[in-house]
Amino acid sequence: MDILKKLETDFGTQQAILNWISKIDLFKGKWNIVGNEDNKYLRELRKIATIESIGSSTRIEGVQMTDKEVSDLLKNIKVTKFKSRDEEEVAGYYEALEVIIDNYEEIPVSESQVKNLHNMLLKFSGKDQHHRGDYKKLTNKVVANYPDGQQRVIFQTTEPHLTTPEMQALIDWARNQFENGPLHPLLTIAAFVYEFLSIHPFQDGNGRMARLLTNLLLLRCGYQFIQYISFEHLIEERKKEYYEALMQGQKNRGTVQENMVSWISFFLECLQTLTERLDQKYNSFKSKGNYLNDRQKKIVDFIKEKQPVKLNDIRKAFEAISINTIKKDLQYLKTEGQIETAGDGKGTVYFLKS
Repeated sequence: MDILKKLETDFGTQQAILNWISKIDLFKGKWNIVGNEDNKYLRELRKIATIESIGSSTRIEGVQMTDKEVSDLLKNIKVTKFKSRDEEEVAGYYEALEVIIDNYEEIPVSESQVKNLHNMLLKFSGKDQHHRGDYKKLTNKVVANYPDGQQRVIFQTTEPHLTTPEMQALIDWARNQFENGPLHPLLTIAAFVYEFLSIHPFQDGNGRMARLLTNLLLLRCGYQFIQYISFEHLIEERKKEYYEALMQGQKNRGTVQENMVSWISFFLECLQTLTERLDQKYNSFKSKGNYLNDRQKKIVDFIKEKQPVKLNDIRKAFEAISINTIKKDLQYLKTEGQIETAGDGKGTVYFLKS
């Protein structure tokens, strides 16, 4: 498998690629210090990123659920009886993504693990039970799903009888690159995803699998930040460019002209964008209190509108909330620098920190 040939490009593009990699790796080093902390900001960022990743990755393939609907479903995931294929696909993506984030160090790059993840991805999909976890038996193709229900063929894929040897060769190549190869890990990951989508080894679920494997490989290579910002969400935003980058290489699939540099550039530019977004998002959470829960946000809004207020004013405005919970919230808001107090005892008043 001569993947390196497909990476040849001009000097200008080489410099752009090196620049993206440099910026991503610089952020990686900085973030891995932050990511080792266990704080409320990180937990909230991961929660938001997980919802966005599940919603976006499944919507790219035609699911019609909003992030709010995804969130509501996952709150009751253990007791929910799925009402639609959309819900089944969301539940499967959630389970596979959580396993990856929680156990990536123990999930090696291997055929068996790729099949296990596919089995998990389609675990709840009734119509996919006969083929989940197995390579395709029928010819398939890459299609783009559009909001109006139309589909467009992006490119043809590997025939079923060649799928096993091509997947074995791809996984062997990637494992060798990660362990001994000259390629930077980010180039290896991007190339792996391109080749995986070219092969399209499963009857269904290949796009979702490619995005799950992207998360897995990035985490295994030390890019911890990816669990706190959604790659899938950015791809959904840039769906047209995503398919165009793949098509640019795939139009010459199987010939000496095949080149994946357009995809590599798209992949790295997206990752670098994610680092900028995460930096801004993390700082915003810390400075603006975006980590507050809905109840606490309502209390802050009330204080902002009525300030200065006393405890009794807040209690009357939120009769459904116990006085003990209100006191705990006020103490938390003060600790986090959201509010300030003046006075003592029953005379204490609360107002927003200036």
